[in-house]
Amino acid sequence: MGSSNTELYFVFMNFDPEYERLRADRTKRGAHELDLYLSRKHDQLLASVLEPGSYKKTSSLVIVDGFAVEISDDQANVLRSAKGVRVVEKNQELA
Repeated sequence: MGSSNTELYFVFMNFDPEYERLRADRTKRGAHELDLYLSRKHDQLLASVLEPGSYKKTSSLVIVDGFAVEISDDQANVLRSAKGVRVVEKNQELA
């Protein structure tokens, strides 16, 4: 891969009926199951398309099916074409 500088990107996923089902459960147990489901889902996606140790997932976002990850521009392009990914956007700080 060409570039090795990493930056923070946000990755948002396509519609997932299991996410919607779990999100509808407003109990404490439901919230915990949603956290586990999303974390596992996002980790599996990253492991399936990027080399181990070449990225750092910083968080899974529960309010939307997405996550934040430190990756290179080349890795962002790989994620953009991954199955189930809707949008990959670089974090932009506002002045």
